[in-house]
Amino acid sequence: MSRALKGALCALSLCLVAGTALAVQADDAVVSAARMLDVRTGRMLQNVSVVVRDGHIEKVVQGGDAGSVGEGLPHYDLGDMTLLPGLIDMHVHLDSDPTYGGYTGLQFNDRFWSVLAVAHAQRTLQAGFTTVRNVGSDAWNDIGLNQAIEAGKLTGPRIVGAGYAIGATGGHCDSTFFPPSMNQKGPYNVDSPEEGRKSVRTMHKYGAQVIKICATGGVFSHGDEPGAQQLTLAEMTAIADEAHMASIKVAAHAHGASGIKDAIRAGIDTIEHASLIDDEGIRMARQHGTWLSMDIYNTDYTQAEGKKNGVLEDNLRKDREIADIQRENFRKAHAAGAKMIFGTDAGVYPHGDNARQFAVMVRYGMKPVEAIQAATANAADALGRKDVGVIEQGRWADMIAVPGDPTQDVTLLQSVPFVMKGGEVVKDARATAR
Repeated sequence: MSRALKGALCALSLCLVAGTALAVQADDAVVSAARMLDVRTGRMLQNVSVVVRDGHIEKVVQGGDAGSVGEGLPHYDLGDMTLLPGLIDMHVHLDSDPTYGGYTGLQFNDRFWSVLAVAHAQRTLQAGFTTVRNVGSDAWNDIGLNQAIEAGKLTGPRIVGAGYAIGATGGHCDSTFFPPSMNQKGPYNVDSPEEGRKSVRTMHKYGAQVIKICATGGVFSHGDEPGAQQLTLAEMTAIADEAHMASIKVAAHAHGASGIKDAIRAGIDTIEHASLIDDEGIRMARQHGTWLSMDIYNTDYTQAEGKKNGVLEDNLRKDREIADIQRENFRKAHAAGAKMIFGTDAGVYPHGDNARQFAVMVRYGMKPVEAIQAATANAADALGRKDVGVIEQGRWADMIAVPGDPTQDVTLLQSVPFVMKGGEVVKDARATAR
C-alpha cells in the first residue's frame, strides 16, 4: 500500500471517529441508580438506568448492565441512591426577598429585584426544583428571566410565569402601603369583567404562561383581611373564560371561604393558599377537579424572622391567625380526597429552602410519597404539561437523586446532591469521586 493511500485511509478513519464523537451531544447520557421512584404508581423500582438523548428521556431500563444500555454515552452511576423526577414548586416569587419586609425594600432601585431574581433562580435549581410556577412578579421579571434561561444565558429552572398579578383596586394585588399623594397602584387592577378580559389579553400578549388573580385579601398586604372576597364571581368568570380561550390556566390567590368557592365556580384551575376553606369548598374542589396549593411551611420562617426583617406587626398578626387553621384545613382537604399540589410561596421565605415544606405536609396527614407526588406528577398534571414531572420516555431529562429512600424519610429532599436539567448535570455534590 502506498504512503498516499495509507494517509487517505488514516484521514478517513479520523473523520469517522470525529463524526462518532460529534454524534454524542452534551445532553446525551446514561443515568443509573439503585432505586427510582415511579411517581405515577408510588412504586420504588430497583436497579434502573435512564438513557438520555438530546436532553430528553429516550428509555428507562430496569435491571441489566447499565454500561451496555447506552454504549458510548457518558455514564453517571449514582450507586446506592434514589432517582426522582426534578421537583416542581407551583407557587414562587423569584423577584421577592424575605429579608426585606414592610417598607425596607424602598431603599433600592426598582431593578434591584430583577437582579436578585437571577440568584434566586439559580438557588432554586440547585435545590432540585427544575420547574417552578412564578405567580406574580414586578416589571415582567419572571418572563424575562425565563427567556434568558431558555436562551442559555443563565442557569435556572423552567419558569411558568404569570407576569403581573391581577386584582381589584385596593385589593391584595394592588399597591396598598402608600398615601394618595404618592399615587401608587397596581398597573393591572380590574373592577369589571371587561377590564378582567383586557388584563388577561395583555398578560398573554407579553408572554404570560399562567394568569394569577387575587380573589381575596391577603396576609402581607395592607388594609385588608385574608377572608374578605375582592373579585366578584362575574369578574373571575370573565378572567377564566378569556384565559382558557387562549389555552392558559388561572391561579387564584384565595384565603377566604367565599372567594375560594366563587373561584371554583368561575372555573379557576388552582386555588393558592386556601387557608380558610370550609367543608363546602372542599367538596366543590373535589367535584370540579380544582387543585389546591396550600403553602403550609412558610409561617415557620415568617414568625421567627419577620419582625427582624421589617415585616409590619399587622401582617404578622394575620399570619399567626390563619397559620394553624390553614394547616388543619390542609389535613381535612387531603383526607377528603381533594387534589393537592406542592406550592410554597418561596420569596416569603428564602429561595432554595422549598423542600422544607415536604416534612410539614407529612406532619399534617400526607404520606411521604404523596407529598412527593404533589411536587412531581400532580404538579405536571395541574400545569397541563407532559414534558416534566415524571421519569418516562419523551419527557425532559429533569432528574434528581438523593441517598437513602425519601419515601421513608422525606427530609432527604432538603439536601439534594445530584441535579440534572434537560440532560445537563447542573449539580453533582456526591461525596465519592467518580
